[in-house]
Amino acid sequence: MKVLITGIAGFIGYYTALNALSRGLEVVGIDNLNDYYQTSLKVSRLHQLGLTGNDGHSDKYPNLKFMKSDIADLAAMSRLFEVEKFDVVIHLAAQAGVRYSIENPHSYIKSNAEGFLNILEGCRHNKVEHLVYASSSSVYGENSNIPFSTQDPVDHPVSLYAATKRSNELMAHTYSHLYGIPTTGLRYFTVYGPWGRPDMAPFLFTKAIMNNEPIKVFNEGNMERDFTFVEDIVEAQMHLIDKPPGPGQDYSKPNSSKAPFRIYNIGNSNPVRLMDFIETLENAIGKKAEKIMMPAQPGDVSRTYADVEDLFKLTNFRPQTSIDLGLAKFVSWYKGYYS
Repeated sequence: MKVLITGIAGFIGYYTALNALSRGLEVVGIDNLNDYYQTSLKVSRLHQLGLTGNDGHSDKYPNLKFMKSDIADLAAMSRLFEVEKFDVVIHLAAQAGVRYSIENPHSYIKSNAEGFLNILEGCRHNKVEHLVYASSSSVYGENSNIPFSTQDPVDHPVSLYAATKRSNELMAHTYSHLYGIPTTGLRYFTVYGPWGRPDMAPFLFTKAIMNNEPIKVFNEGNMERDFTFVEDIVEAQMHLIDKPPGPGQDYSKPNSSKAPFRIYNIGNSNPVRLMDFIETLENAIGKKAEKIMMPAQPGDVSRTYADVEDLFKLTNFRPQTSIDLGLAKFVSWYKGYYS
C-alpha cells in the first residue's frame, strides 16, 4: 500500500508516519514547514524519521520519501498525485488553532478550504481508494448533548477554525456522492503527548511552570476537555485506513448517507476538568504553578466529550491512555528535548 501523509512534520503527522512505516507501508510525506510555530520542532520531527538531508530520502526508513510542498499549491498537488499514484491518502495538513483563527482568518480559508479541495481533486482524478482526513471536535460547538455523538447536529460552529473543519466534512461528502470516493473523517478530541504543539495547553503550561512563570487559566478554570493521547489517536486512525466506507442507506441522520462516507470521533471518552489537568501536570513536573485566572476566550467551548462507540464497533479499539500516564510521558519528553 502506498500512502500519502500530508502534514508529516506536524504532531499527528509524525506519529502517523512512524505507525505506517512500522506496518511496512510505502510512505510519501509532504509539509510546507510554515512558521505558525517554530519550524525547528518540525525539522526535529523529520530528523527522527531519518530525513536529515536535502534529497527527501530517509536514512532510517527506505520506504519513506519527503517533499516540501504546500497543499494550497494546485499545480504541485496535481503533479504529486499524477506521479505517485497513491492507494490511500491520510490528510492531516491544515492551519490549526482556534484562537489564531480569530486573528488570521484568511490563512484558514487558503489551507483548510482551498488546500482540502486540491486533495479531493487529486483523489478524484487518480483513483485513490480511500481518503482519511482530520476533522475536529470543535465542529460540535457548544453542543449540549453529552457525550458528543456523530449523530448530533453540528450546525453552529463558534470559531472559523471549526467552520473550516465542518466544511471539510461537507466537501468530502460531496466528492463521495459525486465520484464514489470513499472518505473517512476523524473528529480528534484535544490531542496531546510527546512532540506536541507549542500552542497547546500541555506545552504552554509545562514551559511556564519550568521557567517559574505564571500560567493563564481561561474561563476561570471552568472547562473540561477530553484529552486524548496522540498514540491512541494514531492507532485508531490506522485501524480505519483499510476499512473504507461503502455506500450507506439514507440521508435521515447526520452521519448517514447513500455515499461511501463516514465520520468517527476519536477521543478518550473521559473529560478532565482543567484544574485537575493542571494539578496532574504539576505532579508530573514536581512543581506548583502560579495561576492567573482569565475570562473565556472567543471561540473556546466549555466542554468536550467523545462518544466512540461507532469506532469501537468497527475496529474493536478505543483510546484509553490515562491523563496521568500521558502527561508523565509528555513531561519526560519535554525535559529531555529542552534539556
